[in-house]
Amino acid sequence: MSVAFIALSILWLGLIAYAVLGGADFGAGIWNLFAVGPQAKRQIQLINKALGPVWEANHVWLIFLIVGLFSVFPSAFAILSIALFIPLTIALIGIVLRGSAFIFRTYAIDTTAPITTWWSRVFSTASLVTPFFLGAAAAAVASGKIETTNGNVQTDLGAAWMTPFALTIGAMAILLCATLAAVYLSVEAHNDHDETLAEMYRIRALIAGAITAVLGTLGLLLSPSEAPILWQGLLNRALPVVIATMLIGLATAAALYYRRYSLARILIILETAFLLGSWGLSQYPYIIPPHVTIENAANDPNVIVILLISIGIGMVLILPALYYLFSVFKLSTPAPDLEKKEEHTASEVSQEKSI
Repeated sequence: MSVAFIALSILWLGLIAYAVLGGADFGAGIWNLFAVGPQAKRQIQLINKALGPVWEANHVWLIFLIVGLFSVFPSAFAILSIALFIPLTIALIGIVLRGSAFIFRTYAIDTTAPITTWWSRVFSTASLVTPFFLGAAAAAVASGKIETTNGNVQTDLGAAWMTPFALTIGAMAILLCATLAAVYLSVEAHNDHDETLAEMYRIRALIAGAITAVLGTLGLLLSPSEAPILWQGLLNRALPVVIATMLIGLATAAALYYRRYSLARILIILETAFLLGSWGLSQYPYIIPPHVTIENAANDPNVIVILLISIGIGMVLILPALYYLFSVFKLSTPAPDLEKKEEHTASEVSQEKSI
């Protein structure tokens, strides 16, 4: 097993982490677009509470992916940067706008001001646009339509990511993010004992998950003609993983149907991981079909080894910090020390009022 393959496997795990964490952030922005009516304020408050502590930390995985791809497969990074310049640039702008808009609308002094409403719309629009173009770019890579000759890209800027297959996968990425967010928000609402919102997001998760499955099926039907290398790899290597993904999807729907919210969250994470895993297995050994492979695109092995050591050191520092972050803000009940601190603070406030 080459060091390039090991590095690619680690990068793929980073991609899965970004999909299940950052993807849910985009999905929350999509549901923000549907926060209307008498319960709109409660929905927005729930979204703010869910995203506020963690959304910025989730982008650690995106930076990890970009730096890792550039360091391990520099030629593939250069080709993708040229061939997918437009969709990736739009996605980057969307990521920046989404984060900025979320901060401006969440911490606005006057939440009823027109500018706050405008920022809220920017937040939702960017959350909708970004996963679409990321999905379309991924489909363009899988389709094998990015041709290179001596390292030069032989395709126009729109040929690969505006095909029916790419547009379908782009739409599927939107619905997958929406499904992830709906499941996560149902857990958040249930933990807050807001069963009305929990039920609302449970139904939305079921609907979004069903549409995601339909789009996934359409993508499979388009694959033989639109992405033949991916299709052959799926039949030869990834078919068991694809079947497992479908079964996990059905199990997720069953968990939601019976209101097993925490189980549904675990299952939707597994489904996303298996979905991306099936893509990786189907495309193996290509980074960019049909010519750029793991071996011919890899950097010098010594460089990759140094990078792997650096990743190991970095993960020792990052993973415990991320675990602590999520344990503090995502536990259904506060940790004992936090409960004591809250009680102590409450008693101090009470004493001040009595004085």
